[in-house]
Amino acid sequence: MSGLNRETMQGRSDPGTTGADDATIEAAVLRQLLALYPVQMTVDELVRELAGEGSEAGGADFALRDAVERAVRELGAAGLLHRNGEVVVPSRAALRFDELLG
Repeated sequence: MSGLNRETMQGRSDPGTTGADDATIEAAVLRQLLALYPVQMTVDELVRELAGEGSEAGGADFALRDAVERAVRELGAAGLLHRNGEVVVPSRAALRFDELLG
């Protein structure tokens, strides 16, 4: 999954995001991690993947990077991923859920 781009954050007059925007980013992050497992990804790699082709981690839009960082934090708090420094991997619970859904 790549090319999430900034659609969920464009066209808004306020700088914040809604819960639906956050949930969309969280789902995209978790889907990406599950799809590539057992490959371990860094947060920078996740940002590049979700930003789409041709994006550099350093040049990725701040709002997208912030959204991915928030998603990683929230998914970790929910027990769906583990973070060790910059590396993030899906938890056993997330892997089992993905397995059950087929």
